Amino acid sequence: MTKLLFAITIYSFSCTIYAGIETTYGGQQHREIKSLSQSEIDGYLNGEGMGFAKAAELNHYPGPRHVLDLASELNLDKKQREQTQTLFEKMQASAIELGKQLVSQERRLDQLFAQDKVTKESLNNLLQEIGLTRAKLRNVHLSTHLEQKKILNKHQIKMYDQLRGYGNGSHGKDHHNMHNHSH
Repeated sequence: MTKLLFAITIYSFSCTIYAGIETTYGGQQHREIKSLSQSEIDGYLNGEGMGFAKAAELNHYPGPRHVLDLASELNLDKKQREQTQTLFEKMQASAIELGKQLVSQERRLDQLFAQDKVTKESLNNLLQEIGLTRAKLRNVHLSTHLEQKKILNKHQIKMYDQLRGYGNGSHGKDHHNMHNHSH
């Protein structure tokens, strides 16, 4: 289990570094939490997807927030709207709680270094906590997409993909056409 958590932590950390490669960190020393931008902090605290569900989203597993945004175009019936709203609210509440934990853990990590109190043991322990929290947060988002797919029919999923720009080489340009043909 410890090896798995360590692997998750290293993977998460390396993905974060790779995604944000910069030549300098100038100006970032003034951040509240050095490792997170204000938009990342806000995203975690607001329960936003933060890209955690791309594996689902881009493989025909719609997300509830976007399904609700596209409810008319997808011709959701009342039951589907209610189920999707409930699913979204449950996901958002869990994501906000885990986001708060993650921001708090990142703040503690920053403070350990800022106060020159970091040790190999405290670093390892905190990184494992951060990795586990990130894994739980990602699971919340991905499992919600899994549940959302069960609420929609195949035609709605295909329409969703097209409306979001994922279908047949489309890049969102079919949104207007799909909207006009859905009435």
